[in-house]
Amino acid sequence: MRKAVNDDIVEWPGGRLDFSDGCIVMGVLNVTPDSFSDGGKFFDTDEAIKQGLKMAEQGAAIIDVGGESTRPGSKPVSVEEQIGRVEPVIKALSAKIDVVISIDSREFEVAGAALDAGAAIINDVTALSDERIGKLAAEREVPIVLMHMQGEPRTMQVEPKYDDVVGEVLEFLLERTKLAQQFGIPRERIFIDPGIGFGKRLEDNLLLLKNIDRFVATGYRVLVGTSRKSFIGKLTGKEESAERLFGTAATVALCAYAGVSIARVHDVAEMVEVVTITNAVNGRNRLMD
Repeated sequence: MRKAVNDDIVEWPGGRLDFSDGCIVMGVLNVTPDSFSDGGKFFDTDEAIKQGLKMAEQGAAIIDVGGESTRPGSKPVSVEEQIGRVEPVIKALSAKIDVVISIDSREFEVAGAALDAGAAIINDVTALSDERIGKLAAEREVPIVLMHMQGEPRTMQVEPKYDDVVGEVLEFLLERTKLAQQFGIPRERIFIDPGIGFGKRLEDNLLLLKNIDRFVATGYRVLVGTSRKSFIGKLTGKEESAERLFGTAATVALCAYAGVSIARVHDVAEMVEVVTITNAVNGRNRLMD
């Protein structure tokens, strides 16, 4: 049995996550016209709300709402546009379901507006490049996800390079966790994400997954997002992102078995089944008690 940290329940004034069974699922809800996998599909506010409700029914423990694509080569979206995209969706979902909602943004203003609308976690793909986000998370008493990315979305896949990808990513994330704690964010509310596919080559992604237990061993809860990503397509020959379900399932099972706390995915129902079985193998399913 693998266990990332000692406490199974993470609670804060605006939310609660239960890791008693092991890995939980975060559903991806992109309110964008250009995200790499589902861009445009949920750009309409009503469609996004329907999808969020569907994810909750399918067993998502968290719904991650984003208003800006961070796919390779993507261009920045204004703060005003992002808020206009995510705010009504978060307000509607938070009023209808008890599932924790996170805001996927690197913008301080967007994160603040999302928290006001009902979000309860900040998912920062730049790991506090804007330190105001750290102060915001501390003041609002919400958890934060710190992700590693080499470069920025527009340029991150232009010849990324590492001497020791595992060591470098791990060192970066641990430095950022120290900064987060300096702002007053409790250790148990800090999640780390190695940033699979964000400024990483195929071999980098595989090495990070192979050594994901090193991230788990830090004692911080780990989030991993491999869902439908291009490295899976390179390995399987599946050019269309929606066809990468089984490749995604393999990576989610591997991560859950290694003690990863959160799997960020597009296909919620299927990946809930994957983590349910993997958690049971790890002896973490309460149905076995």
